[in-house]
Parts: sequence; C-alpha cells; structure tokens
Amino acid sequence: MSWDWDYLWKVLPSVLEGLLITFEATVLGALLAYVLGLVFAILRRSGIRVLSWVIWLIVEFVRSTPLLVQLFFLFFVLPQFGVTLSPLVAGVLGLGLHYATYTSEVYRAGIEAVPKGQWEAAVALSLPRARTWLRVILPQAIPRVLPALGNYTISMFKETPLLLAIGVLDLAGAAFEVGSLNFRYVEPLTLAGVLFLVLSYPASLLVRFLERRFGLSR
Repeated sequence: MSWDWDYLWKVLPSVLEGLLITFEATVLGALLAYVLGLVFAILRRSGIRVLSWVIWLIVEFVRSTPLLVQLFFLFFVLPQFGVTLSPLVAGVLGLGLHYATYTSEVYRAGIEAVPKGQWEAAVALSLPRARTWLRVILPQAIPRVLPALGNYTISMFKETPLLLAIGVLDLAGAAFEVGSLNFRYVEPLTLAGVLFLVLSYPASLLVRFLERRFGLSR
C-alpha cells in the first residue's frame, strides 16, 4: 500500500478533533492528580495514624493495579452500584486518581526535603498549621517537584489512548475510527504518532529546563 498524501489531508480534521479530546483529558486529569496528590501527601503527615494508614493503603492499592483495570471499574462496574459516568468523565477520573497516587509520593519527597529547621521556626513563631503549610512549607517544596510533575503529565498524555477501551475517541481513537472507515490505517495512525511526538518532545525539553532552573540536574 503506497502512501497517499491526499488521504492524509482528508483525515487530518478528524484526527485533530481527537487531539482536542486528548488535551481535555490530559489537562483535567493532571489538575485532579496535582490537587488530589497534594491532599494525599498532606493527610499522610496529619499525625492521625488511622488516617495516614488509610491514605497509604489507597495509594499503594491504586499504584499496584493497572490503569486500564481502573478505567474498566469506573465505567463498567460503578453503574452496578447506581453511579453512571460518561466515557470522558470516567477517563478523566481514572487518569487523575491513578496519577494522584504517584504525585502524592512526589509531593511527599518535596515536603520531606524542606529543612527541619523551617518546621521548628514556624512552631517557635506560633504560626497556625494552615499558615505554616501555605506560607512556609509548600512554597519551598513545590518548586522542587515541578520537573517530576511535568514528567507525570507527559506520561499521562501518552497514556490517553487507553481511554479508547471505554469509548473515548482521543487522538489514537480518532485515528483508528477514521482508518476503519476506509480500511486504511497507515496514514491516520502515522499522523497520530507524529502528533504525539511533536507535542511530547517539547514538553520533555521544558521539564529538563525546569530541572536546570531549580538545580535538580547538572
């Protein structure tokens, strides 16, 4: 089968529509992962042993099971309990919850890297715990973990094709659908792969810049 440029330009709009879905799932999933991961990290340091243990159990369970299985659970199993989610919502929740367990460990490492003297100074000044977190600890911890968060965002972007399993036509899903209409997959799948590469590589360069910016690499 020879390469057909006319066919490529014909399917380009449909593939780009799938790219918008990929962006939407990645951005919303990343925001959920960032916020929920930070909540997990803070709760694990709450000092309440039972709560810390429950959060640890959730993190380890989610990290130890495949994302695809979690997506199937959210989309196919939850309706058995009266909770029905649209494919995109289930995909965003799956990505966000899955990567929140990884970002929580990233946040935890950043928080533990803050010098102990900072905590002691906050106690000596009788700062409220909320203010200690917001004004002292997190402003020092978060810049340290930005490169790692960036890496997980790139990984999430590249894992969005898994959402096709629950009916989300992302970039890869749109390419497959267009290819199935004419039983010609080479051009649309190649286009999808090139778009993933074109978007992922600059993002990885940005992560390297952040590593240099915050002195995390030589």
